[in-house]
Amino acid sequence: MALEIEVTIADKQAVKVLLAGSLDSQTSPDLERELAHRVSEDTRTLAIDMSNLAFISSAGLRIIFKNLKTLKRQGGKLSVSGMSPSIRKVFEIVKVMPDLTVFADEAEMDEYLSAIQERYREA
Repeated sequence: MALEIEVTIADKQAVKVLLAGSLDSQTSPDLERELAHRVSEDTRTLAIDMSNLAFISSAGLRIIFKNLKTLKRQGGKLSVSGMSPSIRKVFEIVKVMPDLTVFADEAEMDEYLSAIQERYREA
């Protein structure tokens, strides 16, 4: 199954990614390349919407973890929204959930992102 990646950059500090399809060993290099071009030292928030993601493998998890580590080092955050129960279970199994911010839906994530961006604008 293919992976569709839609990236929105609100400003240089916030990147939002919508994933659809399958994030596996065949498709994870596409996401890795896309994020390498979009996530910079200025990025403070990377929000990944998984509402349309049907499957994630360890290769996909590796890309998420790599960006989580980068953002934590920069004082930023990685958040996800719209996880299906099966994908949420994968994250729970690898015990990464405490390091991620998880949202019920895109609206909740957007509200959070707006608040974060406002906070950085005031600083």
